[in-house]
Amino acid sequence: MNDFAIIWSHRDSVWVGLLNTLVLIVLSGAISIAVGLLLTPVLVGSHKMLAKMVQFYVDAMRCVPFLLFVYLIYFGLPSAGLRLSNWAAGALALVLYNSAYMAELLRGAWLELPASILDSGRSFGFTGWGLLRHIMVTPMLIRALPMIGNQLIQILKDSAFLTVIAVKELTHELNGIQSTYFIPFASFITALILYWIVCMVMEAMMGSFEQFAASRRP
Repeated sequence: MNDFAIIWSHRDSVWVGLLNTLVLIVLSGAISIAVGLLLTPVLVGSHKMLAKMVQFYVDAMRCVPFLLFVYLIYFGLPSAGLRLSNWAAGALALVLYNSAYMAELLRGAWLELPASILDSGRSFGFTGWGLLRHIMVTPMLIRALPMIGNQLIQILKDSAFLTVIAVKELTHELNGIQSTYFIPFASFITALILYWIVCMVMEAMMGSFEQFAASRRP
């Protein structure tokens, strides 16, 4: 119990790590969804060259280990003249990596929508981005909600890898405590519990959204 007392005495650091983790989830999750929405019409569009380029990006992100991608962003970009802070590099890695997954799952949601939705939008004169913004976004997001929820939880788990570039997220802060006081069990079980709580809250929120959307799903 003395080990957990040490954790409690450093609760301010743990809170900073938890807050940074939550900010990373919200920021990278929101941007990833937005980028995914922008890429989806290209993936399903008639412009073959653009579709192939976006599909290459999606496939590349899905095949590259996230940890290796973090190293590439943080250590590789400075070689190209672009130097980012560890926090900015971590957030950028999360966004670029998960935008590909969001685009792919939203593409699937688009293709599963009844053709009548697309036809009705075109009959009202909507095309291109106007069709996406006014007609397709809402039913597409409603249909994709369970998959989006799963991907947001994946972002939560991916954020723990950012400790390798010293981003002060939850794993980094608790690992710092355990390496200082040599209390690995107390430190890591605390991290696991906090990740589990955040995950349960996210699942509860997504469950509420899904219940609301169930009656509106086309």
